[in-house]
Amino acid sequence: MKQGPLAGLKVLELGAIGPVPFCAMMLADMGADVVHLARPRMQPDPDDILLRGRRIVPLDLKTSRDRATALELVARADILLEGNRPGVMEKLGLGPDVCLERNPRLVYGRMTGWGQQGPLALKAGHDINYISLTGALDAIGSAGGAPVPPLNLVGDYGGGAMFLAFGVLCAHLEALNSDRGQVVDAAMVDGSAMLMSLYCRMYAQGRWTDQRGANMLDGGAPWYTTYPTSDGRYIAVGALEEPFWQELLDRLDIVSDALPPRTDRAGWDTIRAVLAQRFLQRTRDEWATLFADSDACVSPVLGLLDAPAHEHVASRGTFIDLGGVTQPAPAPRFSRTPGCARLARSGPDEVEAVFDSWGVQRPSPYDRGHTA
Repeated sequence: MKQGPLAGLKVLELGAIGPVPFCAMMLADMGADVVHLARPRMQPDPDDILLRGRRIVPLDLKTSRDRATALELVARADILLEGNRPGVMEKLGLGPDVCLERNPRLVYGRMTGWGQQGPLALKAGHDINYISLTGALDAIGSAGGAPVPPLNLVGDYGGGAMFLAFGVLCAHLEALNSDRGQVVDAAMVDGSAMLMSLYCRMYAQGRWTDQRGANMLDGGAPWYTTYPTSDGRYIAVGALEEPFWQELLDRLDIVSDALPPRTDRAGWDTIRAVLAQRFLQRTRDEWATLFADSDACVSPVLGLLDAPAHEHVASRGTFIDLGGVTQPAPAPRFSRTPGCARLARSGPDEVEAVFDSWGVQRPSPYDRGHTA
């Protein structure tokens, strides 16, 4: 049974790493029919979380026969996703011009680190490189320390996959009215720059400095940071607003008049030392229990093994078990057309099912034998 707000949307995903599979997973979770074109000799693992929801078709795009099959799928797709360096798809004979000629309503989504144009467009790179040029990496880390990579969440997934998903769906909505497709150039360097919008504004207002660990939201403020507890774990504090700050001090049994004013940055180290000493008096879970019914914005810092079992996280079903692997549930939630996480599907029968449902003509039985 089809379900999800994107039910009926046909998406063709060319094998790639990182952001493209994550984007395709998001679309598949929401009901899109996502067909993943895999290299025949590099069959993807159906249990791969980033491949969930896909139907996998092995095609060797370097051969004329499989390129022709791919173009048949292109002709019936609403969206195409690819994550190659600029020019690679053109060399394969599957560039935007060819595909849009075959399907004028196609949205051609291109995911790269540097974008399709610019001095670095053809250079290699990874998340850390893309965010290093946008101010994002420089802003993350402790005072006096080196910049700290925020996993690969900012460039690959936040600035990459999610902006690609946003872009191709925007273009698809426009194509429904214009009957004309277009190319979406989603670059991680652009997306990660967009994620820094708030900090550009704060910097312009004089409310943000270029010193790491010295600002309100980068761990510099003693009321927006983490503290070690007596068991060697950590508690997170986010008491930004004054009522939440007062609630925090009350629960910690600290008299606010004994502390320097919050508005005086010169006193932040003194405030931090007082809070740090207090948090070392109990375990992480003891503090979590103490603050459980509080608006002080205090929470335990959980690892991936602990997070799914947290009372709130578990009550919402934020994590699910799929194929024996604990993983995040589809997000966001929809009241009438909920998404659904499904395992990837592969094999000859699935290939036949894809061709049947997409109305693609092919040799029968489907055979990967061909000539270049």
